[in-house]
Amino acid sequence: MPKDLSQKSATLYRMMMPDHVCPFGLKSKDLLERQGYIVEDKHLTTRADVDAFKELHGVKTTPQTFIDGARIGGYDDLAAYFGKKKTTSDVTYQPVIALFSVAALMAIAVTWLTAGTIFEPATIGKFIAIAMVLLGLQKLQDIEKFATMFLNYDLLAQRFVRYGYVYPFVETGAGLLMLMGVLTWVAAPAALFVAGIGAVSVFKAVYIDKRELKCACVGDSRVPLGFVSLTENLMMVGMAVWMLTF
Repeated sequence: MPKDLSQKSATLYRMMMPDHVCPFGLKSKDLLERQGYIVEDKHLTTRADVDAFKELHGVKTTPQTFIDGARIGGYDDLAAYFGKKKTTSDVTYQPVIALFSVAALMAIAVTWLTAGTIFEPATIGKFIAIAMVLLGLQKLQDIEKFATMFLNYDLLAQRFVRYGYVYPFVETGAGLLMLMGVLTWVAAPAALFVAGIGAVSVFKAVYIDKRELKCACVGDSRVPLGFVSLTENLMMVGMAVWMLTF
C-alpha cells in the first residue's frame, strides 16, 4: 500500500526502563500526536542504550525528536518548534489567582450546603476565612523558606526572628476558627494583630521604601510583594474588625 505523503510522521527516542519512564518523553509523544504526527516511538530500555544514543547523536539528554530526518531536540525544543514554548518569567500572579479562585468556589460550596443558595452576605466572610487557611497552608509547606523570605520585609519578624515561624500557624488557626464561627475572642484579635503588622510592613517596604521584593504569602518566590500581599492583610483586618464588631 503506498505511503500517504500527507501524513506527518516523527521519530521519538525516549527512556523507557523498568524502573524509570521519562516524563518528558511522554510529554513529547503527546505533543507530537496532538499536532497530528504519527510517532515512531523508539524506547531506550537500558542505561547502555541511552549512553550509546547520546554518543551517536552528540546529545546530552533524552528524549530526542526527529522530524523529516532532522533532529528537533528535547521537549522544550519540540514545544518551541510548534510555537508552544512557554516564556519563563521572574514574576507571576498565577498562584495567587488560583488560590483566591479556589477559595471563592469553596465559599460558594459551603454556602450552598449550609444555606441552600450560592451567595449570601456571610459568603464573603467564608471566602476570607478559607483564603486565610489556604494561604497559611502554603506557608506551612515550607516554614523555613517562608520565615526567611518574611524577614525581608516584616517589621516584627526583623526584631523577633521566631515570629516568622509562628505566623503561619496563627493565620491558619484564625482562619479555621473564623470559618467555624467559634472562639471569636481568640481568632479575631490574633488575625487583627498579625494582619495589621503585615499591612504596615508591606506598605512601608513597597510604597515608602520602594523596594522590589518577592512575596512570601503563597510560597512561590516569583510572586511580587505589593498589592496582593497588602490585600491579604487588609482582608484579614477587615474580617477581624467585622467579627469583633458584630
